[in-house]
Amino acid sequence: MRRRGPDERGSALVELTWLGILLMVPMLWIVLSVFEVQRGAFGVSAAARAAGRAYALAPTDAEGRARAEAAARQALADQGLDRAPLDLEVSCRPFPHDCHSGTSVITVSVHSRVDLPLMPQVLGGDAPSFALDASHTVPIGQFQGVR
Repeated sequence: MRRRGPDERGSALVELTWLGILLMVPMLWIVLSVFEVQRGAFGVSAAARAAGRAYALAPTDAEGRARAEAAARQALADQGLDRAPLDLEVSCRPFPHDCHSGTSVITVSVHSRVDLPLMPQVLGGDAPSFALDASHTVPIGQFQGVR
């Protein structure tokens, strides 16, 4: 049997520690990024649903647009995405200029993005981001109440 020299004692522990660190740091970043994207997906989906409902319940298209924007912002804020960019698109069929007439179908699309965590701007340009989109469709009934 051959005996190891005194200079090799404890090197396995050091190698295992460094290997663990080198593998765990990227894995941690991937997990945090997946959680951030999932949070953004929940927020954008809730924002589209809330904006569609707010637009449909408004008395006019102009007020509906303002209510939809506020509802979408609140839904994103509920998920911790206060500073996330928000692009809101509203379309109506078959009456594109009067969304609140009977038998209209309102479609609200929300576009946003989330920045991936722990990526410094030193690495070049802006932080990497992930684009998120969601849409919600709300039908307006044929029979409506008159005030």
